Amino acid sequence: HVQLVESAGGSVQAGGSLRLSCVVSGAIDSSYCLAWFRQAPGKEREGVAFISGDGTTTSYADSVKGRFTVSRDNAKRTLYLQMNSLKPEDTAMYYCAADRVWLSLLRGKANFWGQGTQVTVS
Repeated sequence: HVQLVESAGGSVQAGGSLRLSCVVSGAIDSSYCLAWFRQAPGKEREGVAFISGDGTTTSYADSVKGRFTVSRDNAKRTLYLQMNSLKPEDTAMYYCAADRVWLSLLRGKANFWGQGTQVTVS
């Protein structure tokens, strides 16, 4: 049974930091690419950060480059998103996602999704 479970998000002041984690289970292993997406009220879902199965390749949305860092620990089956210099426009529901195909993930068409966690920046 495949599951992606995000850690609790939280509320933080602008300029602050927050780290999200996502524990994966079931069939999701190092053959899967992982990603973080976010969706703010009234806006389309946006791909934030992507990481390859072995963690050597990453990609970021322009809006978060230099501020967010994606990483994974395959031994712990956990995906991370370190968010620094947070801005109010980072406020959104954040989702982790998994797919074997990098391009599918980039297009937001992942096979597996977490339930989401709220991040609020004021």
